[in-house]
Amino acid sequence: MRTFPLEIPPRLELECLKVLWRLESATVKQVQEFLNKDRRLAYTTIMTVLERLVRRGLVARRKQGRSFVYMPVVDRNALRRVAVSQLLEDFFDGSVSDLIRFLDFTEPGTRLSQPAQRRETEATSSFVETIEPGRLEPELL
Repeated sequence: MRTFPLEIPPRLELECLKVLWRLESATVKQVQEFLNKDRRLAYTTIMTVLERLVRRGLVARRKQGRSFVYMPVVDRNALRRVAVSQLLEDFFDGSVSDLIRFLDFTEPGTRLSQPAQRRETEATSSFVETIEPGRLEPELL
């Protein structure tokens, strides 16, 4: 059981977590094979990263034969909420409307139609509301 605050893990730990979320459980070898599609990583590197995730309470493991099988403990959406909340605080001073305006105007050629934009804004607002209820600014409601 986690007893410390959830933080965004470093890149390689996050890559291993993504594999575990996708596969639901995996051995070191399975994670290595999955990640080696993009780059070469040693078995011992993956084992070290997975053990670090176990110590941090993000992953659990169980013995199966001579190997350990690892499974994610932290929910993907919980980690997403932490990441979005941190992004919101660090780059937008906590302003959801500034974040949505930034996303809306970053790529002028990719603007959504009005109905799609409204659905996207509602979905974003709903997601951000799960991060910290009561945080939305009145102009978005």
